Amino acid sequence: MPVIYYRQALNQALREEMRRDENVFIIGEEVAQYQGAYRVTEDLLEEFGDRRVRDTPISEEVIAGIGTGAAMVGLRPVVEMMTVNFALLAMDQIVNHAAKLRYMSGGQIKVPMVIRAPEGAGMQLGAQHSQNLEAWFVHVPGLKVVTASTPYDAKGLLKSAIRDDSPVIFLEHALLYTMRGDVPEEDYTLPIGLSDVKRTGDDVTIISYLRMLHVAISAANALEKRGISAEVIDLRTLRPMDISTIVESVKKTKHAIIVEEDWPQCGIGAQVVDQLQFHAFDYLDAPIMRVALADTPMPYSRELEQSALPNADKVVATVAALLKGTARVPGGIAVSI
Repeated sequence: MPVIYYRQALNQALREEMRRDENVFIIGEEVAQYQGAYRVTEDLLEEFGDRRVRDTPISEEVIAGIGTGAAMVGLRPVVEMMTVNFALLAMDQIVNHAAKLRYMSGGQIKVPMVIRAPEGAGMQLGAQHSQNLEAWFVHVPGLKVVTASTPYDAKGLLKSAIRDDSPVIFLEHALLYTMRGDVPEEDYTLPIGLSDVKRTGDDVTIISYLRMLHVAISAANALEKRGISAEVIDLRTLRPMDISTIVESVKKTKHAIIVEEDWPQCGIGAQVVDQLQFHAFDYLDAPIMRVALADTPMPYSRELEQSALPNADKVVATVAALLKGTARVPGGIAVSI
């Protein structure tokens, strides 16, 4: 099986879907001549021409609006936001139009549109360009939110997103584009709405997604040397979220920790905690813990940026405290690191 980069897996998914369905087209800033900010759309202009790989001015609301309108008349646009931070300028089109048209038309209008957007921190891009905004999109009924953590998942999930009849927000962490992994050359898809157990274990369940999945796996490897067996679950899809896989794991391990790069206030971890306390409360032997980004705008300083981000050491320390029963402050509130 070929070993390729994450960005190449996305490129394969786009190329194969554009060959399979002539209604699929790409639109965004620098997706054609420049071939994408992270070269995800490399060589697609050459193969499909400028009718299906369209550069646009810097105008995110217009780009999202064109995508929504095109989807309404039967096309399948793949809209690229150069960074998820710029998608904030397009939120009216995404939240008030793309997400609601199918509901408000009684199912008569479908919006089969994918909005791809890189996000995340770790590159010293400052507070305005280092954000994880998945919780903003997950909050909105009518949107599906997909996060791929590996090259294999990236290809399979993006192909499923393009074939979906609902608007899909497809989030990619910028630090994953150079990650390499096994990716089949043949056509395959992965189901939207199903998480994946990346590592099995018996003592604690670590739930994560995107780049933090790899932090969780590193932590699980370190915990194994301490004799602690950690199960690691990749959410893969944040909306709809696969709760049953998480619940079944927690029934086995009796302990749960969520590792996320977004802010803790109303973040994805908060939603997971809500679902676990509802569906698995009687199985828990300790409070559910979270390791999230520090609740602050991202600092530019490399040292401060790294200190704000979750890492394997923080996860290991939290799991160790959780299993010792010391992960509480005197007031009885679970510690969030």
